[in-house]
Amino acid sequence: MDLHDIAARLGVPVEDIERVDRLAGDRPSAPLPAKADAPAILDRLGVRPDDAAEIIAGWPDPDSTLWTPELRWLLDRSIALVRGDLGGHEWLPPGPELPRDRGLAWRHLYVYAYLALVDVVTEYHRDHGIPDAVSWVTLADLGRNLAVDRRMHGEGWPVMQSWLTLHARGGLYELGRLQHQRGDTAISLHIPDAGPLTPEAVDASLDEARAFFPRHFPDEPYTAFSCGSWLLDPQLLRYLPGDSNIARFQHRFELEPYEEPEGLDADVEMLRFVFRTLSTPLDQLPRRTVLQRATIDHLKAGGHWHWRRGSFPI
Repeated sequence: MDLHDIAARLGVPVEDIERVDRLAGDRPSAPLPAKADAPAILDRLGVRPDDAAEIIAGWPDPDSTLWTPELRWLLDRSIALVRGDLGGHEWLPPGPELPRDRGLAWRHLYVYAYLALVDVVTEYHRDHGIPDAVSWVTLADLGRNLAVDRRMHGEGWPVMQSWLTLHARGGLYELGRLQHQRGDTAISLHIPDAGPLTPEAVDASLDEARAFFPRHFPDEPYTAFSCGSWLLDPQLLRYLPGDSNIARFQHRFELEPYEEPEGLDADVEMLRFVFRTLSTPLDQLPRRTVLQRATIDHLKAGGHWHWRRGSFPI
């Protein structure tokens, strides 16, 4: 198919389609699991029944009228693009952001790409001796993110579709309370929406990582844990108790000098994670927790939140 025609039919910039075509190249794609097996797989991936029902209803069957040639092309090439970077651990958009209100195929195209890669990445895990329990709890972040996107009325997915390629390539592992992303010399920490961030839970996750990575990736010597997040913004300490979980998490890190990150708005990210909405006016947001009140009051006073990065030795 002509790339300009594909872009026009999808309603996306041709540069985005050229990028997918270039990165996918002649690399092989991967088949989706059998539709009959999909309910059990989706359940294992933590996908809620309402999201699972939509995914199955939009399944790319050969005779499905939901799937136009350009959508099938993008699905195939997106799978090949991500598969071609198996073992990678950098941010990797799998394709352009699609107008998801045009139907189930449009809404869940990158979910189908993720499902096609489950067997690929679990085989990669097995090759590295990674236990099935770690594989599946890691990959079940799909269900968590779909639930967040539903709660956010579709506002969350554009970020999540790229985020989930880390899981699908073996670049990230959920070990207890934290997710751990492979890197060059540092393991990057991520904090899923999975309960209190207690010091005890963080300690246990860090200890698990200290054993996990030398065992399964012995050729990757890590010297530090790092994190980039609004959670590390020292301004939070003006509002939160000194013994709060966030404050104690912050105190683990030595912060790098602040630089405004390109293309990242910490105010938006805080609204995304603290309230799971990007469109609700500040006056209508809940104020049930100290963190919620801090977020709102700081913004209403004309302040801005900062995305900070820090690290500490392993």
